[in-house]
Amino acid sequence: MKYNIPGQRQWLTIGALAALALPLVAPLSAAQDPVSAGAIMYHRFGEDAHPSTNIKLAQFDAHIAELTSGKYNVLPLPDIAAALRAGTPLPDRTVAITIDDAYRSVYTEAWPRLRKAGLPFTLFVATKPVERRLPGFMTWDQVRELRDAGVTIGAHTHTHGHLAKMPLDAAKAEIETSSAILKRELGAVPPLFAYPFGETSAAVTALVRAAGHSAAFGQHSGVMESRRSRYYLPRFPLNETYGGMDRLTLVLNALPVPVTGVVPADPLIPPAANPPAFGFTVDESVRGLSQLACYHSHGGKAAIQRLGERRFEVRFDAPFPKGRSRINCTMPGPEGRWRWLGMQYYVKP
Repeated sequence: MKYNIPGQRQWLTIGALAALALPLVAPLSAAQDPVSAGAIMYHRFGEDAHPSTNIKLAQFDAHIAELTSGKYNVLPLPDIAAALRAGTPLPDRTVAITIDDAYRSVYTEAWPRLRKAGLPFTLFVATKPVERRLPGFMTWDQVRELRDAGVTIGAHTHTHGHLAKMPLDAAKAEIETSSAILKRELGAVPPLFAYPFGETSAAVTALVRAAGHSAAFGQHSGVMESRRSRYYLPRFPLNETYGGMDRLTLVLNALPVPVTGVVPADPLIPPAANPPAFGFTVDESVRGLSQLACYHSHGGKAAIQRLGERRFEVRFDAPFPKGRSRINCTMPGPEGRWRWLGMQYYVKP
């Protein structure tokens, strides 16, 4: 079997990958890390006309078989968010299942399978398509049916717009309209929130917090951990192209790169600071830092400057393009697993 090294356009056999990681991890165990957990994200199920947001049903069936194999601890996302907030230890390989947008195939295809398997999940609902009963979306009766069966419902704005490029009053209206409709239809404002397209800014995040949400989630790959802000937690997106079993097992077994001092702290990049000076300090529990590598979604492998023992600064040759940019920093971890730090930034058109 072959595994893709996260962020790199090359493949290694599993034996070569393990050999690469082994010399680095002998003194370290996963238990030394901060409290952490993974989250995987879906949108559509069996909707082959939309491959970028769809997972094929055969792929999803294979995912469920892996998730129920006994290797993983699948927990409701609110339980994981509460543990991260409190610093309460979680079992190794804890993972949450999340779904965005409330497409009809969640109700017809995903939910019957997840219910049969006994797997909890969270559905983030964009309210306008449901309100308008648009074709291909769930109805409020169906959302309530899932809620009553124990599915966690989260907020996902009203129109599913690009929050990071909106005027703040428009973003505030998106969040508040969503909250009002969800309260009307479900009886309460959901504690959990997901940013459409994973896009946010420090100002938008403040609005989400002021609206009463206790945690918020992006769409950048990475492992959630207790030292990072609970208002921009990562999730691993899965679709037809990035939904093979090799990738699934890679992300389900991923560990964090525990860091502090991440800059820039604001995911919105102003023109005067583009390209940004990206940097972070890695926790002293992590060994083998010489094999840390960072990749830009639009520029490939990036140059890393190591300042002292544990501070890293990443330099980019050109400004980030308008819209979304992702940075993935990965390195071998214990037991043949991979450590993964992801960030997403946004440049306004």
